[in-house]
Amino acid sequence: MASPIGDKKNVKIFVLYLMENIGYPMTFATINDVTLQNDYVMYLDFAESFYEMLDGDLIACVGQNEAGDDLYAVTFKGRCVAEELKTDLLPSILDQSLRCALRYLDFRRRGVRISTNIVQNPDKTYDIECKMYEKGEVIMATTLKVDSRLRAERMADNFRENPENIYKGMHALVAGNVNYLFS
Repeated sequence: MASPIGDKKNVKIFVLYLMENIGYPMTFATINDVTLQNDYVMYLDFAESFYEMLDGDLIACVGQNEAGDDLYAVTFKGRCVAEELKTDLLPSILDQSLRCALRYLDFRRRGVRISTNIVQNPDKTYDIECKMYEKGEVIMATTLKVDSRLRAERMADNFRENPENIYKGMHALVAGNVNYLFS
């Protein structure tokens, strides 16, 4: 099964675009995380493409972080490929993916933590409690009542997988920016 953005050529362009626009070296795990944020790329396609880009001198190991993990950056050749061929992908997909990647990296850098809790109520409904913490302080908290445990678990899973999107969405909606729902 191919990635939603298409063949491995598109996957490579997508990864190069993200890496180049993020602008600093990252570990394989971090590149994987930012690439898979929007579900445009499947993990196997990413992994194969990553090592092909490494072998093809489109990306290179440029050092190690404090933990001893290799750090990768786009090479000059990779920059040329990303700039020349990025028109194969819709600019809106690239821009949206870059925004999500930057938001994900910002949350990670800031050490934002999340928690979820599901509580069964006497009337057989469930409360899903979602909280976000930065430096030990609650920066977002919400409780929603739902009709089933399964729905509550799905919502908790979504919050754990996409906290930065939910945080951004809540800010936008409370601020009256309903266009957020359509971008």
